[in-house]
Amino acid sequence: MAAEPEPGEVAAGEAAAPRPHRYALWTRTTARPQGGGRAAGRDASAPARQWPILVVLGGVALGLVLTAADHFRAGTVIVGAALLVGGAMRFTLPSVGMLAVRSRFTDVITYLVLGTAIVLLALMVQPDPILDVPFLEDIIRFSVR
Repeated sequence: MAAEPEPGEVAAGEAAAPRPHRYALWTRTTARPQGGGRAAGRDASAPARQWPILVVLGGVALGLVLTAADHFRAGTVIVGAALLVGGAMRFTLPSVGMLAVRSRFTDVITYLVLGTAIVLLALMVQPDPILDVPFLEDIIRFSVR
C-alpha cells in the first residue's frame, strides 16, 4: 500500500504540474517610464539633462515664495500654472527626464487635474474671490446649517 504524498509532493508515477507564475520571483530592475530618457544629450550637464523638472520645480518654488511673502492668490496660481506647464511638457516632449514618473497618460492627467484644481481654488479663495461659483454657497448653506 502506497503512502499518501505530503502536501507539495508528487505521487509516484505522476508528473509534476508546471508552476505557472506570471511575474519573476525577484525583481532586479524596473522599466523606465515612457519618455523617461534624458531631455538633453549625454554630453550636457546634469541640470541641462533634467531641464523639464527644473522648470516645474522653479515655478513651484517661485509660487511658494510669493505665498510666504503674503501674496497667497498669486503664489498659488503660479504653483498651479507650473503643474499645468509640467502636464503640457509631458504631453508634447518625447523625453522629459525625471518629470516622467508613470505612464505618459497617467502623468498628463495627474498634472492637469492637480494644476487645474489648484488654480481654480486659488481663484475662489476668500476674501474677494475672482471666480464666483454660486452653487458652492448653496452646498455650504445646506451642509453647515
